Amino acid sequence: MSIKRKLYAGKQYIKAYNKKKIFCIGANKTGTTSLKSAMKELGYSVGNQSRAESLLPAWAQRNFHKIVKYCYSAQFFQDIPFSLPYTYVALDQAFPRSKYILTIRDNTEQWYNSITKSHANLWGRNGNLPTERDLKLAKYNYKGGVWRSFNLIFNTPKSNLYSREDFFKFYENHNKEVIEYFRHRPNDLLILNVAEKGAYRRLCNFLEIEKLESTEFPWKNKTKSI
Repeated sequence: MSIKRKLYAGKQYIKAYNKKKIFCIGANKTGTTSLKSAMKELGYSVGNQSRAESLLPAWAQRNFHKIVKYCYSAQFFQDIPFSLPYTYVALDQAFPRSKYILTIRDNTEQWYNSITKSHANLWGRNGNLPTERDLKLAKYNYKGGVWRSFNLIFNTPKSNLYSREDFFKFYENHNKEVIEYFRHRPNDLLILNVAEKGAYRRLCNFLEIEKLESTEFPWKNKTKSI
């Protein structure tokens, strides 16, 4: 790491020191990047996504110590590994004063269409869903990283990588488990559809922010990320 990057990282740690953490724990492709943009506008320091994604193997081994350590670097975090099952439980134990945002789409069908379209655009050929070979050759951080990540997260059969049934189950089970976990703590969890009218105001109310920097969410990142 260069001196410049070390200095920047140091400033981020100082800025986030002893401040409440906000975790977006909704699945990827649920408006998480739009939420990140809004949080930046509201003055929150945001975690480095490349560093966060490098922690996916730790998540797969349920080694949450590394993820918790990384969380001292900023105030707000989203997407992998925060969008995955189990992570929020470990974070809740490590950062007891934190707030959690479960981003959702209108329905499971909409989410499935969004993530499959994203993968087709990024790694498929001629608009088709990626094959095993496509994912293995795809370059995202490093060659083979997409295939490895896909298997760690979804673990679908090779004969049907984008199994509708398995993807639906992944999304619905995650949302159901998050809601159940926070069932008796409604003040700690916000269920948010960023496309709904008034969503930005709901976010600000949840964060106890009176001055609104905007009225609606900026819609970002319609293609990137797993």
